[in-house]
Amino acid sequence: MFNDIGPLELVTIVVLAVLVFGPDKLPKVIQDVMRTVRKIREFSESAKEDIRHELGPEFKDFEFEDLNPKTFVRKHLDSDELGLKEIRNGFDLKKEMVEVTDAVNSRETEASSSSSSSSSSSSSASSSSSSGGRLDMTKKPEDPAKDDRPPFDADAT
Repeated sequence: MFNDIGPLELVTIVVLAVLVFGPDKLPKVIQDVMRTVRKIREFSESAKEDIRHELGPEFKDFEFEDLNPKTFVRKHLDSDELGLKEIRNGFDLKKEMVEVTDAVNSRETEASSSSSSSSSSSSSASSSSSSGGRLDMTKKPEDPAKDDRPPFDADAT
């Protein structure tokens, strides 16, 4: 019930209770509080039983803890009716990323070795033809329309 109360907090509560109620009245107050807690528990248990009785036999295994969304989802995902564990185990993101990285690195080494073997005058043509018509994404594109831009107008912005 009090899982989140530490020993120092418990001592503080006891000291405050002694100061507020006094050592003479404290046992009577504790008995009254315990009696109230028991009555509340009995009331909640009888309400749960009434609800189960009214729902009928098809809900005999119904638990009120299942109304908590986390518990509900965990209960239905653990049954693994959809085969989620198989999908989760079959998908390895690290392995996929390593494969993609290796593929990209091997293409870069192929493109750099083929372009270094050709002459300097035809290096751009040979690198695009040796890579099977692929564009070299490491080079900056040439901008032939650089002079066609209108001048910047600060007042227009």
